[in-house]
Amino acid sequence: MSLPDSPSQAQDLDHCDYMHVHEDIVAQVNETMPDEEILYDLAELFKIFGDSTRIKILYVLFEAEMCVCDIATLLGMSQSAISHQLRSLKQSKLVKYRREGKTVFYSLADSHVRTILDQGMEHVAE
Repeated sequence: MSLPDSPSQAQDLDHCDYMHVHEDIVAQVNETMPDEEILYDLAELFKIFGDSTRIKILYVLFEAEMCVCDIATLLGMSQSAISHQLRSLKQSKLVKYRREGKTVFYSLADSHVRTILDQGMEHVAE
C-alpha cells in the first residue's frame, strides 16, 4: 500500500467505504479491554510523564537517591519547584522517600519506573 498523495486521500484511509462491523474481532477485543477506571488511571499516570521537569527528576533519581537540595542544585531550580514536582511524583507512586533526621531522601518507587523510562527512551531513539 502506498502513502496518500494528499490530505483528502489520507482522510479516506480513516473510514470504511461501507459499514461492516467485524463482530468477532470487536467481541474479542471488548473481552480484553480494561475497565474504564483502570484506563483513566493509566492516562493520569502518563500525564505525569508529560512534564520535562518531572522527567528530569526521575532521571536524577534513576542514578541516585537524593534530597530536595541536591536535586534543586543539580537541575538549577528552586527547592520549592522541586518539592512541588516531587509531590506529584509521590502521589502517582513513582517516587518514594525516607527520612534521615531532618533530611528526606527520594528515590524511584520501584523497577517499573525505570522500565517505563527505558522503554520511552528506546522509543524516542528509534
